[in-house]
Amino acid sequence: MSVLAFEGIHRAYEDGEDVLAGVGFAVDKGDVVGLLGKNGAGKTTLIRIAMGMLVPQRGSVRVFGLDPRERPLEVKRRVGYVSEDQILPPFLTVAEVVDIHRGLFPSWDDGMASELGSRFGLDPAARIKKLSKGQARQVALMCAVAHRPELLLLDEPAGGLDPAARREFLETSIQLLNEEGTTILFSSHYMQDVERMAGRVVMLHDGGVLIDDELDALREAHTLAVVPGGSGVTSDRVRAIEGCLGVRGRSDGLHAVFALPPEEACGRVRKELGAEASCRSIALEDMFIELAGGQG
Repeated sequence: MSVLAFEGIHRAYEDGEDVLAGVGFAVDKGDVVGLLGKNGAGKTTLIRIAMGMLVPQRGSVRVFGLDPRERPLEVKRRVGYVSEDQILPPFLTVAEVVDIHRGLFPSWDDGMASELGSRFGLDPAARIKKLSKGQARQVALMCAVAHRPELLLLDEPAGGLDPAARREFLETSIQLLNEEGTTILFSSHYMQDVERMAGRVVMLHDGGVLIDDELDALREAHTLAVVPGGSGVTSDRVRAIEGCLGVRGRSDGLHAVFALPPEEACGRVRKELGAEASCRSIALEDMFIELAGGQG
């Protein structure tokens, strides 16, 4: 049984347009999955569905085999959650926030909470409203992990933090992963963070899952093919080639991303279109920009 499983998830915004239109994938025990997609692709919506904060209009989600809306207490006691816009009660002290979470989670570990508080340099007597953005996020992370969750959901957790604070935040997450074997699903716009933490990448695009692959496989078997301008080839013809994930027009021609090694991608372009292309392996950040940057 998967720790987290989405099946045929549909969810629309208020204007009726689906942001998620049939999304499905599973996260198994010990997996660390980076969830990618441009703004509005549905990353936050999907994580909130996993938390039971939103209901899919079609499809289903299971966390530890349970529906998070029907069995919220059982699910949330086993899950840690941190989001970019998470707001802790500003009038409470750090110690009071910890006390609340200690009462919510039977598996709360005071030793871990104390260790993290010391590592982050958090003053237990400080009020949340007096903390910096980075410190408040560290309090949220401490509360999310000090009950030793089986699943950690992180929604742009380091967004808006300065590089030093973001590095500390992620190093803590990585350490906890190594020590606990916690399953993690996290969204991020920082490709370096994804490459440091994730073993697998899921990319949402146009309401569905465009990519779902191990990070090593993405590095080894994906290609950027550039078909020069003036060749007479249209983006629709390139997109129709098997293995093509997306195409967009640029000043130097058509940029196409293929789920193929470079030699095979160039061979298919030559065979299908009668055109030559420049093909090279593509880095994760470049792949994200090419695929999320718009289709031509």
